[in-house]
Amino acid sequence: MNGCDDAHVINSAREVGAAAEHAATNKTSKYSRLTSTHIFYPMVIETAGSWHHQAVELVKEIGRRTTNITGDERETSYLFQQMSIAQQRGNAVSFQNTFTAS
Repeated sequence: MNGCDDAHVINSAREVGAAAEHAATNKTSKYSRLTSTHIFYPMVIETAGSWHHQAVELVKEIGRRTTNITGDERETSYLFQQMSIAQQRGNAVSFQNTFTAS
């Protein structure tokens, strides 16, 4: 690991959401040119399940708008559940690919 990686691991160990904050900053920088024509929210969820605050805001807004259309006040909850399941599936695939057949 280089010095930057060491600091990233240390920060992640000390503070919940530090990796999400770091990733969100990187995404915001990477896609900064979009902000002149689009509203940009970095969608970042850590492997262990911590959500970046802007990801939470985005999902809540999508849920609120969906509720306005359907009238079902559980839309936001359903959306968070679906996203969490997708994350768990992605984690399972990632972990499975780290094991080698003997």
